[in-house]
Amino acid sequence: MKIQFAPLDTPLNRRLQTAAVAQWVYSFLGLAPTCIFLFFYLLFTRFWLLSVVYALWWFWDYDTPSRGGRKKPFLCGLKLWEYMRDYFPIKLVKTADLDPRHHYVLGFHPHGVLVAGAFTNFCTCTTGFTQLFPGLTSYLLMLPLWFRAPFFRDYIMTAGLIPSDKVSAKYLLCQRGGGNAVVIAVGGAPEALDAHPGTFNVLLAKKKGFIKLAMEHGAHLVPVFSFGENELFDQVENKRGTWLRWTQERLQSFMGISLPLFHARGIFQYSFGLMPYRRPIHTVVGRPIKVKKNEKPTAEELDALHQLYMDELSTLFEEHKGNYGVDRDTHLNFV
Repeated sequence: MKIQFAPLDTPLNRRLQTAAVAQWVYSFLGLAPTCIFLFFYLLFTRFWLLSVVYALWWFWDYDTPSRGGRKKPFLCGLKLWEYMRDYFPIKLVKTADLDPRHHYVLGFHPHGVLVAGAFTNFCTCTTGFTQLFPGLTSYLLMLPLWFRAPFFRDYIMTAGLIPSDKVSAKYLLCQRGGGNAVVIAVGGAPEALDAHPGTFNVLLAKKKGFIKLAMEHGAHLVPVFSFGENELFDQVENKRGTWLRWTQERLQSFMGISLPLFHARGIFQYSFGLMPYRRPIHTVVGRPIKVKKNEKPTAEELDALHQLYMDELSTLFEEHKGNYGVDRDTHLNFV
C-alpha cells in the first residue's frame, strides 16, 4: 500500500486542528485505561499518598456524577475545542426555539463511531449551543463504566458528561425552573457497529426508555439528527449474521461497550490510522414534541409517543437531507 504523507507546508492552523482532534481521540480511547494504570502505579511509588488521598476524595464525591456532575463553562470554551470544531468542521443547526422554562430530552442520532458531533455541540461551547438556545444547559449521557475510572471521571464531568442511567437523568429533569437539556445518543454503543459511510441505520424501533423518562418527568422530546456522523471512519464489513458481528454483539452484551473495527487516517499521513476524516458534520436540532407529565404511562400511551417521535425524526431527516448531500431516494432505516 502506498502511503500518502501530509505535505510539509501544511498550514499551522490545520496542524493545530489535527492536534486537537488527536488528543480527543486519545481521551476517548486511551485516557481512561491510562488513568487507571496511573492510579495503581502511584501506590507502589513514593507518591503513593496521591492515590490514597484521591481514593478518599473519590469515596466522598462518589455520587456527584449522578447529581449533575461539575460542568465548567470555562473549560468548555477553550480554544482547543474551536480547533476541533474546525477540523471537520462541525456546525449546529437550529430549527425551532426551545423555551428554557422547560426541561428537554434530546435524542441524538446516529451514534457514529465516536459521537464527535454530540461531544462538540453539547459538551463544548464552540458551536453556539448557549447562543442558539439561551437559558439551556446541555448534559450528554455517557456509559456509567467510564465514571468508575479514577481521575478520568473528574475530567469528563467538567464537560457536562453524566452517567447514562435513570438516576442521573432523573436528577436533572426534576430540578425546578427548567433549563436542562439531557442529550441521549439513543442507539448507544450497539449502533456504533452500524456506523458505515453512506448508511442511515437508526437503532430506535425498540428503544422506548428515553420516551418513558420524558413522560415521567414532563420533559419535552427533541429529535436531533447529525448529518455526516457516519462518514468519519471506515469500518470493517460486519453485516448482521456474520461471525464478526456475532462476536462484537456478544462482547458488547457483557462488556457494555462495543468494539467496532474502524480506521481512517493518521496524524502525519492520510492512508491509515484512527484519526477521523476531515468531513463536515451538521447537527440539526428539530422541533420540540410537547410532553405532558405522566408518571405511570400505559403501554399504549408509550407506544403512541414513541411512534410520534420516530415520525418527527423521519420528517426532520427528509426536510434537511438535501442540504447535506443525501440522495433524495435515501430514507432512514429504523432498526
